[in-house]
Amino acid sequence: MAVERSTVQQAVEAGKGILKLAPSWVPRSFMIPGRRLKLHPDDIYAFGGHRGGINERWFSSTTKAANGPDTTEFEGLSFVVTKNGDKFLLKDAVEVAGELLLGDDVFKREGGWNLLCKFFDNEGPIPHHMHQNEEHASAVGFKGKPEAYYFPPQYNQTFNNFPFTFMGLEPGTTKDQIRECLKKWQQGDNGITFLSRAYRLEPGAGWQIDPGILHAPGSLCTYEPQVNSDVFGMFQSEVEGRIVPWDLLVKDVPEDKKQDIEYIISMLDWDANTDPNFGANKKVFPKVQREEAGKFVEKWVVYGTKFYSAKELTILPGATVTITDPEAYGLIVTQGYGDFGGTPVSTPSQIRFGDLTEDELFVTAPAARKGVTITNASGTDPLVILKHFGPGNPDAAELIRDFGPSSWKK
Repeated sequence: MAVERSTVQQAVEAGKGILKLAPSWVPRSFMIPGRRLKLHPDDIYAFGGHRGGINERWFSSTTKAANGPDTTEFEGLSFVVTKNGDKFLLKDAVEVAGELLLGDDVFKREGGWNLLCKFFDNEGPIPHHMHQNEEHASAVGFKGKPEAYYFPPQYNQTFNNFPFTFMGLEPGTTKDQIRECLKKWQQGDNGITFLSRAYRLEPGAGWQIDPGILHAPGSLCTYEPQVNSDVFGMFQSEVEGRIVPWDLLVKDVPEDKKQDIEYIISMLDWDANTDPNFGANKKVFPKVQREEAGKFVEKWVVYGTKFYSAKELTILPGATVTITDPEAYGLIVTQGYGDFGGTPVSTPSQIRFGDLTEDELFVTAPAARKGVTITNASGTDPLVILKHFGPGNPDAAELIRDFGPSSWKK
């Protein structure tokens, strides 16, 4: 469903450089939803029971979910909603008018909006898995996938069943041990988490997870900026009594390698997985970027890579501020209500599947660079906004660092 450039331009002009986005919901058949995404209880299985429950909401997405043969036509993709109620895909808008949205410089450099961001919400843990690096992902036509975690307090008033994440492997773990785990795949629990460490998850903090690193996300609701690629390989054969099929281990493996254990193990970044300082190298704490007493505070909550960054902006009750940024960004409002550059914003208490909300926007580069005036209309409640940026944000450049001894950042 193509969109004309003129239609995109009209929407940008009508919104003063700000585009309203409809919620994009994604189910996963191998997970149990955590029910903190504010989706109505009757709509958790809106895609059908065979698809699994909805446990993800994707933001500012130009990436279609790679979710098996039953994946629906627009699954994972974000729609722009105009002031007169018309809709078009953000993906199509970037393709026909990328420089209007991202700025001519960024569009020429990146060729698109190279970011996927989501809320990820589960009742318990998911299988120990990894995301392929550029080499292994390109072998099946995708991008390599680093990703980041931040645990917003507003979506974590309950921790659910397992607020811990297994990450990496114990120092000293051998490839022979992983080989034996894979050979035991059809025997129930293959025991791979016996070779890992579980870290307690902390609301208001986060983690950087590079390609090739095993991780089994726990039960906090997670804000996840990442490279726009839906590749993964599950290395755990059973979780919470649920069997994980071999197909989910080799979903993104070349056809001639799907039974090749040596190739599968080669997808792991061994040094990073067995780093004895894994926690110190991967955990991320907020850093204040700017603030004004009685008005606002803005913190980096995702940083350290060249691929993406994210900030948490808090406008204090009754305050009005003008905020500039050097790049386009998507945003999700996690608390409060007010006005964002002439567009009303509010945090919903409950959402019906297919309904619109006032909590998600896309801010074009020209609007971000000019500055957006934001008003918190509440006299008591902070207005809290998470802002996700694509690769190359110059404000985040000084925070880029090498995570661990074998970083993917070449």
